[in-house]
Amino acid sequence: MELNALSSWMEQQLRVLPGMATNGTLEELLLDTLIEWPWTPAFWLGALALTVCYGLYLFYYHAMVWKRDLTEIGYNHILDAARIGKSDRKRVDIVNRARRQRKIGSRLPPPYPNGWFSVLESEELAPGEAKSVDCLGQNLVVFRTHTGEVNVLDAYCPHLGANLGVGGIVRGDCIECPFHHWTFSGRDGQCTNIPYSRSGTVPKVAKLRKWVSREVNGFIFVWHHVDADAEPWSFNVVQEIEDGRWVYYGKNDFLVNCHIQDVPENGADVAHLAAVHGPNMLSGSDIRYSRAAWADFGMHSWLASWKAPEDGEASHVATMDLVHSFRIFNKLEVGKIDVRAFQIGPGYVQLMMNHGMGPFVVLQTVTPIEPLVQRVIHRFYAPRNAWNAIFQKFAIWAESVMFERDMMVWNHKQFIDNPLLIKEDRLIKAYRKWYSQFYSENSVSFVMAKEKLDW
Repeated sequence: MELNALSSWMEQQLRVLPGMATNGTLEELLLDTLIEWPWTPAFWLGALALTVCYGLYLFYYHAMVWKRDLTEIGYNHILDAARIGKSDRKRVDIVNRARRQRKIGSRLPPPYPNGWFSVLESEELAPGEAKSVDCLGQNLVVFRTHTGEVNVLDAYCPHLGANLGVGGIVRGDCIECPFHHWTFSGRDGQCTNIPYSRSGTVPKVAKLRKWVSREVNGFIFVWHHVDADAEPWSFNVVQEIEDGRWVYYGKNDFLVNCHIQDVPENGADVAHLAAVHGPNMLSGSDIRYSRAAWADFGMHSWLASWKAPEDGEASHVATMDLVHSFRIFNKLEVGKIDVRAFQIGPGYVQLMMNHGMGPFVVLQTVTPIEPLVQRVIHRFYAPRNAWNAIFQKFAIWAESVMFERDMMVWNHKQFIDNPLLIKEDRLIKAYRKWYSQFYSENSVSFVMAKEKLDW
């Protein structure tokens, strides 16, 4: 319907409304309609009730997402000195300059350890969709068939090097290259069709690397190991998430400028808890101001211990026990939470939590995007009820504030291979000994990985 015809039709419809004049322009008719509409108190009360109900619906069912980019956290002291605002185009240049000037340390461990790593969250990949993912020093194509199965292959077509994750089409359980429509099986990476081949034959060497992958608890994981014959280890599935008894309440998603080993090391560095996370969370994430005098009315208390696996236990799983509470005027203790964290390899943590109103779980993944850039995600799950609709949103905010305090340290710290430790730091030494198992003789060194990016 053309615009003029639509306008005439609307005028005709408006003229037949009760009490309306039969002449006048469309604009006048619309204005008259608004004036004569019964804007009664009952109407406004109904509109308010509808708005409140919709807001409660969103609050109850809508997941909360707290996301920060690499330049957003930990660099305000530099930006403030340069008088750079959040919307200033110079922001990224200033932050990148600070990153280049940072002394990262000598003898850094390999940046890409062995283990299971998250490459995508499940909701990021729809049926029939393919995505290009760059992480762990690799370029991958991750695609989901129309029946829901996820496959991960090397991204580059062996024909002329096109990236299958950029324009590739999912065909059944295969993916089709956007350049010449060569098709590769998700089952084993073998090329199954070259549409313009007159002979109809496909060279056996036309094959992409098939990555071992697993989709569980809202994440798509790949097994990364420099030794091809290394067997993937198993990890426990949180069954309450998998069968739907617990629901997803939201997440935070950060890019952190540090070595991957720094992130889980916090679990063994129990002394930093009082220093960084003791001050009231209401004072914010900027550690320059987190110890404001006005916030001294309440402090966080942390009792923590970290333990490497003992004989007979899975060698790739370490545990941390933590009790958190909030102390008002150092007397009244509220908000007590018991935590048992399972560090499963170098890049996955399951935090099983319990508070007075019931259990919940936070799943943390750490994935190296570059040698000194980590993507860290925390996903929150709990039973569906009104209490958790409130508490979990609060927990996401609180955990995000605390994590950003760590980020402000990580983004500027130097990795020290042989740190000066005292007796009370013995768990850090134990942690580093445990973590070293995730590096192999053939692991790509930090220098080599950095040169690959700097060419």
